[in-house]
Amino acid sequence: MEKIIFAEPKSSITNDYELMCSNCQQLYRKDQLQTFCTQCGASPIILQYILEETSPEQVIDQTERSMWRYAKMLPLSHHQNRISLGEGWTPILPLSNLGKRLSLENLMLKDESFNPTGSFKARGLSMAVSKAKELGVETCIVPTAGNAGGALSAYCAKAQMQAIVVMPSHTPLAFQKECLAFGAALILVDGLIHDCAKKVAAIKQEINCFDISTMKEPYRLEGKKTLGYEIAEQLNWELPDVILYPAGGGTGLIGIWKAFHEMKQMGWIKHIPTKMIAIQAENCQPLVATVNGWQENAANYEGTATVANGLAVPRPFAERMMLDVLAQSDGDVLGISEAEITENLKEMARVEGLLVAPEGAALLAGLKRLIKLNKIERHHKVLLLNTGSAYKYLDNFNF
Repeated sequence: MEKIIFAEPKSSITNDYELMCSNCQQLYRKDQLQTFCTQCGASPIILQYILEETSPEQVIDQTERSMWRYAKMLPLSHHQNRISLGEGWTPILPLSNLGKRLSLENLMLKDESFNPTGSFKARGLSMAVSKAKELGVETCIVPTAGNAGGALSAYCAKAQMQAIVVMPSHTPLAFQKECLAFGAALILVDGLIHDCAKKVAAIKQEINCFDISTMKEPYRLEGKKTLGYEIAEQLNWELPDVILYPAGGGTGLIGIWKAFHEMKQMGWIKHIPTKMIAIQAENCQPLVATVNGWQENAANYEGTATVANGLAVPRPFAERMMLDVLAQSDGDVLGISEAEITENLKEMARVEGLLVAPEGAALLAGLKRLIKLNKIERHHKVLLLNTGSAYKYLDNFNF
């Protein structure tokens, strides 16, 4: 469990990178499309940067108000292939009213609802579609619980590429209409996202398309890691003591941790004090089941639908990497009930004026539980990562 995912830099050269298996370190060519490693049994491929100590001023483009301010730490070779809709550089908001209620001195929320298509999926899909375009892809396909489908559809529209979105049939209608509005081909499947993945595999046998599933290609992770860079920069290079993250496929959880390690290697931060807390829905909590020893891993986990659609990921492809992050950060994972998600969504709206995604609302419930367990103290700097807006989910709730 204590395996290090992100190795120390090999030498002081430049911020060049290698493509390698996150498990066996098998190297892959950067000038070709890559999916995942099959040498050691289907493991994610990641980018391992070769970094030297430098200052943030030498890397960050202060004139860019999007995630592309960190373009020097992103793997796009040519600027003309950048497919951007202004994603990233979202605000960190103080939760002063909730902080008083919970007796916390420094409670904050990173609000990803400001992103294009209303969720943090914009970051990963901006990067992945940009790199796919650079490598000659014409059609992208993705299984999705909702928000990733909308984001892929929008970025493919901007790139003038074809998008195919495979989505559970119970997904709120707003998500479906969003994909269609951007011109994507939408396919509905009875079941959860792993059932959609099976449909994607079948479609790939019939037509030439590139699968941009979570952690099954290397570049969505690079877009998501910009969350970590922003958190550090916006907090003046003093990382939170605790970050609560709603974990479905886990790209952001892994990406934030990857960014922290890269910044440490470059000398931007001296140490990483942050505990990473993964929050899941009780209806679909594969990490909780694995950590508690109820199963060896999530390969055969059976979950059910949840009001927090993005948490309905019963068999996350990068489960091992998520568990590594939790172990390395001395973190934790909690499952939250449907009633708690709904109750805390309403509380967040009425107390802070923020209509957060149900995945984000689950974090508030998790925070309350951690406080009761004396795992969070009054002086801790606590950051909740809200993944998106509740507006597309409103049909799921009665107010």
